[in-house]
Amino acid sequence: MTEKGFTVTNNVYVPDRVKPDSVFERDYITLRWKEKRIYSDAELMQLPVISDEHPCYAEWQLRRESAERLKEYIAAKAGPQKILEIGCGNGWLSNLLAQLPGTQVTGCDINFTELQQAARVFGHLPNLRFVYGSVNTEIFGNVQYDCIVCAASIQYFPCLHALMQDLLPLLKPGGEVHIVDSPFYAPEEKAEAYERSRAYYTSLGFPEMANQYFHHTHDELTAFNPTLLYKPSRWKKIFSRQVNPFPWIRIVRPGHAA
Repeated sequence: MTEKGFTVTNNVYVPDRVKPDSVFERDYITLRWKEKRIYSDAELMQLPVISDEHPCYAEWQLRRESAERLKEYIAAKAGPQKILEIGCGNGWLSNLLAQLPGTQVTGCDINFTELQQAARVFGHLPNLRFVYGSVNTEIFGNVQYDCIVCAASIQYFPCLHALMQDLLPLLKPGGEVHIVDSPFYAPEEKAEAYERSRAYYTSLGFPEMANQYFHHTHDELTAFNPTLLYKPSRWKKIFSRQVNPFPWIRIVRPGHAA
């Protein structure tokens, strides 16, 4: 990716052909405030470590665990790694990955407000940049990545099959998509899960956001030969709230790495 075709605004690369969606973003950021998921710069610099008095403390314990597993996995790879994070939000995970030796990391999101904070807090890292846009816009040029990370983001995409079709061409042959921190449901669970989401967003005053949150099944990824790198234990989930309930899924683009 080059700077041609981009306008740099507050250290965020915005493609000339797209503009931030101010209406959606206003509602989304207001919702994030109500959920206590908007963080100060000082808090963001420390994530996934956070005060045990914070209402999202338990959630961050789980995300810290999955982030450490992912970091160890990528660190064990031979050679430099070019990494793209889809739905990077405030950039905390992109920052952690950029601290691994030999990485070049791009964080991408359609949340311009959080992207600006990400660039403000982490923009000093020379191997990390943040780009505004979605995966179905032509913002990546001919760049191909070794690894694409979707962390707590697939639930904002309506169709996983379509998402994978967009992501796989962005990978080098043998490159990998990693899906972490995201819920999957059995087909018979989807309707009830949607109703729970609708009730949750309605309680916060944003019932329309339920239509922006999607409930996916493992079957949607079958065509892409996924590998389960972490499988939550059903029995451990029953007896312990501290067990990460989300799977870690890897999808490899066919071919051999150069």
